[in-house]
Amino acid sequence: MSKTVLKTALALALSATVLTACSSDKGSNAAGGETAAAVADDKLQTKFLTLATGGASGPYNIIGTSLTEIYAQTFGVNSKTQTTGASVENLNLLQQKKVEAAFVMSDALSEAVSGTGNFSAPIDNVAQIASLYPNYVQIAAATKSGVKSIEDLRGKRVAVGAQGSGVEVAARALLEGFGITYDDIKVDYLGYAEASDSLKAGKLDAAFLTSGLPNSSLMELKQGFDLTMVSIPTDKLTEIAKDKPFFIPMEIPKDTYGNTEAVPTAAIMNALVVQKDLSDDDVYKITKVFFENLDKLKTAHQAAADINAQSAQENLVAPLHPGAKRYYDEIAGK
Repeated sequence: MSKTVLKTALALALSATVLTACSSDKGSNAAGGETAAAVADDKLQTKFLTLATGGASGPYNIIGTSLTEIYAQTFGVNSKTQTTGASVENLNLLQQKKVEAAFVMSDALSEAVSGTGNFSAPIDNVAQIASLYPNYVQIAAATKSGVKSIEDLRGKRVAVGAQGSGVEVAARALLEGFGITYDDIKVDYLGYAEASDSLKAGKLDAAFLTSGLPNSSLMELKQGFDLTMVSIPTDKLTEIAKDKPFFIPMEIPKDTYGNTEAVPTAAIMNALVVQKDLSDDDVYKITKVFFENLDKLKTAHQAAADINAQSAQENLVAPLHPGAKRYYDEIAGK
């Protein structure tokens, strides 16, 4: 082979190598571009995603901690929980744009939307993502107090929940439905653990502990304590619900707290809400990731076992955010 031919062959080979390398680089860049685009698609427009919950040991905070960890890992945002005094405070924080999302009870949410009760004006920066799981109104009384019905609470010392909590809002509304005001009872504003301890110590006659089932404080209390679960007649609750539609008739199942029969009571749905002005894309992604990780949330707290996408649009109190609606429409079309 002549030198000229050899040089030509080498040049062609080199050109082919360079072209292949360039082509390979372009392919690599394209793939990298697709990866970047995919990653970008998983990002949120908001840089912060703070979720207002409740007390440190309550279901809101336990479920919320797992959820914000998932959001932080999925979206790379600064996502964390904020422990609070629960529903009323959470809604005020949302209105003030100090948090992006919150867990609240539907009774407090109803007051917020209408600007009644604990709210002097309507909360207008709130939209709902989902109805979650029911909180059961659990009225626990010391058997020796003689309290068997709500009417028996007159003149008794009663814990109605932490002040401004959804528990307290529900307690006040139910009492009013039976013609009882706070002037007719001796009110203590106590959370679950404090109320349980006070019942055990004989400092209370009864307590409202509105939560998912079972309530861990009541589970501990029933060990060695003579406990009566106070029923709420369904017919009377149906009448009250005409003005307070967030109340739903349900039963505390037999043997939940050693009760020999199911106990008729009221339930209030919990809600996941966000700032109304969060973008539709962000809320769509937040909603999608929430429901796609329910197994992890159920592991965190058993109350999450009652959450599902199929019933999440039932019993809504606040307007459904368009981003959440997009997700529900999407899964309905599958």
